[in-house]
Amino acid sequence: MEASPSAGASVGQVPRRLSILGATGSIGLNTLDLVAAEPGRFEIEALTAGRNARELAELAVRFSARVAVVADPGAYAELRDRLAGTGIEAAAGPAAVIAAATCPTDIVVSAIVGFAGLAPSLAALGATPILALANKETLVSAGPMFLAAAQRAGTRVLPVDSEHNAIFQVFEANNADIVSEVIITASGGPFLKTPKSELATVTRDMALRHPKWSMGPKITIDSATLMNKGLELIEAYRLYPISVDQLSVLVHPQSVVHGLVRYKDGSLLAELGVPDMRTPIGYCLAWPERRPTTVKPLDLSAVGTLTFEAPDRDRFPCLPLAEAAMRRGDGAPCVLNAANEVAVEAFLAGRIGFLDIARVVEVTLDKIDAEGGLVEPESLVAATDLDGWARKIASACL
Repeated sequence: MEASPSAGASVGQVPRRLSILGATGSIGLNTLDLVAAEPGRFEIEALTAGRNARELAELAVRFSARVAVVADPGAYAELRDRLAGTGIEAAAGPAAVIAAATCPTDIVVSAIVGFAGLAPSLAALGATPILALANKETLVSAGPMFLAAAQRAGTRVLPVDSEHNAIFQVFEANNADIVSEVIITASGGPFLKTPKSELATVTRDMALRHPKWSMGPKITIDSATLMNKGLELIEAYRLYPISVDQLSVLVHPQSVVHGLVRYKDGSLLAELGVPDMRTPIGYCLAWPERRPTTVKPLDLSAVGTLTFEAPDRDRFPCLPLAEAAMRRGDGAPCVLNAANEVAVEAFLAGRIGFLDIARVVEVTLDKIDAEGGLVEPESLVAATDLDGWARKIASACL
């Protein structure tokens, strides 16, 4: 995990070229907040969004992007009209997002939500020395293939998720053989103390009220079901040289300790900070250096008490489902992710209840044996096919 000479040498000397895939989401907006705080440090190459042409155009103009791309072709006309006369190139469609990802840059922030982020993240490899990856589904659905491609391309993948970024900061790669445990923390979401009997009546609005983090709707629901922690376990398993038995989850409602690494000499190293995504994003933007950000410092005296407890796998069955998929491997994590995306979308649309999310995922995973087993995707086509198969099964379970 060594820094490339070009990546390190450019920090603080000349503007770094930056592209953001998913610029209008929470990660993208937090990234641009950091860019605005240091004028002249970055030049924006490309910004992409799903379908919000108005906000994308405003951001592109504000940050003088070279190109702005909306994934939804139906939003192209609005984007084009809003950017008319600015000199900013407008484009639309999945192919245009891929093209934006391949623009040569010094760093790409990949923040597109869900499986949809896999193809653009793959496309960015080789076009940039650093890929700051906020899209955990890329590693869950096709981690071995993706990381092998990154290695061949010479692109360093830096984790943006607060938990994996924390682990990255305290995981001593040279001492990996004496790591005994990697611990991912969880806030517990809005239903940490809610009795199981009441979870069946959880509404969309209730599930979207996260007590600590401000995130997009999909990841907020994943946090409420604890599926997010399951996906993060798989992500950590992909990223670090550890076994599944060395991974664990610890509920920490204050969201101050983001990740821990236990060593065989008895040391337990942790990264602490306020629950603000600008901290891990800023770390990735400055890597291998550290630079000041606009994040307020953590005041432990104000926090007062830090508490920890084991997750309740009975009330939150999505976590053990993810753990089982991780242990199984062979494409099961890809199926898990696809089924979860279908179920969460259905819940947000009011088509299924909160507890049905886990039911849909479990039924979909059970279909793997009926198909005679699966294999780990070794290409984008294979991952897309497996994702599509799982989505059809999950959709039939709604």
